[in-house]
Amino acid sequence: MSKVGIINPGAMGISIAASLRTAGYDVLWSSAGRSAASRQRAAEQGLLDVASIAELCAACELILCVCPPHAAESVAQSVIEAGFQGLYCDGNAIAPQKALAIGQRMGAAGIDFVDGSIIGPPAWKPGTTRFYLSGASAAHVADLFAATVTEAIVIGDAVGRASALKMVFASGTKGFTALQSAIQAVAERLGVREDLYREWERRDADSATRAQDNMRGVTEKAWRFTGEMKEIADTFAGAGLPNGFFLAAHDIYQGMSHFKDADELPTLDEVLAALLDARH
Repeated sequence: MSKVGIINPGAMGISIAASLRTAGYDVLWSSAGRSAASRQRAAEQGLLDVASIAELCAACELILCVCPPHAAESVAQSVIEAGFQGLYCDGNAIAPQKALAIGQRMGAAGIDFVDGSIIGPPAWKPGTTRFYLSGASAAHVADLFAATVTEAIVIGDAVGRASALKMVFASGTKGFTALQSAIQAVAERLGVREDLYREWERRDADSATRAQDNMRGVTEKAWRFTGEMKEIADTFAGAGLPNGFFLAAHDIYQGMSHFKDADELPTLDEVLAALLDARH
């Protein structure tokens, strides 16, 4: 295998593509309908552009998809409709039951399916990013990343395990940031935010500063986290547990989503105002 296709190389996907390039693979993608920023990222990392998803499917034996959660099913369907007959790895932040459903549809179409999930920041440094994989052919995908900065880890043969791990992990990290942001907004509305910070600092001297920095820092990624919160909610519901917290977390991130293309991080007051205004 010398050619690998990647679908939607955004901030995370392009780093995964770069690992594959480091390992000596030709990485193909299709720029059709993609932004100028995506085209620039792909050009900088030496990705080979093809005209369409159909051409990508015809040229590659293995395709990786790293896209926003809401697009996972439609991308998979486009690959099925293109007649792909190779190995497809879904590396998206989706509920395990969605991964299973996609895998079943692909299996019925003669496509080998691997469930994947990425934990950590974009993979530019060693030891930061894990690409968890599950499914009968997971080892084939993991082998692509040997000796690269992306640590590929096989956690079983069952499709859904990799996605499940991502969902429960992100429920703690991104869920906590959403809750912490909501708490600060409520404290602001009730006039006790500075009192809250003082109480936090009695227990942990840096906690108030971290909370403020986390709230500002998440704004540039909040638009991506909205869909992920819904996937986590579906995961909790599928496991028979209450999911309302993560539906609320979706709303919190939705209230920050317009900061996506900001030239610089907003001030804390701007983030608080956005959350409070969103509730009217």
